[in-house]
Amino acid sequence: MAAKQEFSRELKSRHVQLIALGGTIGTGLFLGAGKSIHLAGPSIVLAYLITGTICFLLMRAMGELLLSDLKKNSFIDFIRTYLGESIGFVTGWTYWICWITIAMADVTATGLYVRYWFPNVPQWLPGLIVVAILLVLNLITVGLFGETEFWFALIKIVAIIALILVGILLVIIGFKTPLGKASLGNLLNYGGLFPKGLKGFLLSFQMVTFGFIGIELIGVTASEAENPTKVIPKAINEIPTRVIIFYVGSLLALMSIYPWKNISAAQSPFVQVFENIGITAAAGIINFVVLTAAASACNSSLFSTGRMLFSLNYKNNNRFAKWLSKLSRRQVPANGIVFSAVVITIAVLANFVIPNAALFSFISSVATTCFLFIWGMIIIAHLKYRKQQQKSKNEIHQNNFKMPLFPYGDYIVLIFLFFVAGVMCLDKTTLAALIASIVWLVFLFLTKIITRRID
Repeated sequence: MAAKQEFSRELKSRHVQLIALGGTIGTGLFLGAGKSIHLAGPSIVLAYLITGTICFLLMRAMGELLLSDLKKNSFIDFIRTYLGESIGFVTGWTYWICWITIAMADVTATGLYVRYWFPNVPQWLPGLIVVAILLVLNLITVGLFGETEFWFALIKIVAIIALILVGILLVIIGFKTPLGKASLGNLLNYGGLFPKGLKGFLLSFQMVTFGFIGIELIGVTASEAENPTKVIPKAINEIPTRVIIFYVGSLLALMSIYPWKNISAAQSPFVQVFENIGITAAAGIINFVVLTAAASACNSSLFSTGRMLFSLNYKNNNRFAKWLSKLSRRQVPANGIVFSAVVITIAVLANFVIPNAALFSFISSVATTCFLFIWGMIIIAHLKYRKQQQKSKNEIHQNNFKMPLFPYGDYIVLIFLFFVAGVMCLDKTTLAALIASIVWLVFLFLTKIITRRID
């Protein structure tokens, strides 16, 4: 008997909440915050607040789309509906390759994190073990994916809350460090709010924005949530609180404990600060947290890419497309998940056989840059949806989960995305990634045109 071609709704409220939260807290914060602080100083807090606000507007637009038709499998289906088949094709495959590349980077890094404790272990082995375990969990049931992601996210939350509480305690008692004492004065005593000037503040937005990659993952969970009309609005509306607590709170704690100018751009600021004030166990603790964050990214990659392949190939007539868009008896896109896992594994093994860190880093930068395009398409699809609703004079949303400040909120997000792309032009490395991303998108458009003519 053929499996029913509908996803099961096994993701509970707590799963979706923590998936949304995990999407906003990743290795970008634990490892990349040092570079952001180095670029902007204390004004990095303002950059996170601005970017967090933009991401909230983006998610409200996506949330309104998701709740307008719960039969659609992901936000890609809405892009295809309102912007056309070609745009849907390009956005979907771009999203797929982005998550594959992110998984490649994190699986590769997993070997380095494990070797911190076990230096004699081959670097390729831990990554393959992680992929194998997560593949099995994703194939069994979506509920297991949700449960795994729940605990991964919980580890990150506990780590950050502990950091903030320790920071508050150290400031209250005026804890002495090698460079003075823990104090709120450390925030502004070294050049004020904008010590690197406007340029440093602007340059930080590229790194800050990429720290929020994955926030849109909730747009792939809607079709598998138990009660999407209740869970999705709640998860999205809590984004501002999360940004303030987890990003702003943790960075304020770090820069209060230790002068920001002495935080290295090349090392995790969490490890550096606590090691320098004498808490030597911090390195091992943060290494464990970052390891779980990398595993979480790989888990999210298998989940999202499997669903994306299903969505992209659903109702397609060729044999391979039918294979990719087939659900298992447990109502998960098993074939798509397996295909993605194989691609990740081959790419990671190739990276170890032919190590080229610069090339791999560049490919990862291209992938993350493509998220600007993906987020932009979500906003444009929302604008098109609302215009169609207004023309047909249909009632917009009976659940009242509307995009605030429409249409200005959409335009603000688009302006911000163009602004980040402009900032990337100021640095040679990110400029090259931006150009390569444009080449990739043009390649996909041409591929779609050619395949359409062949069909």
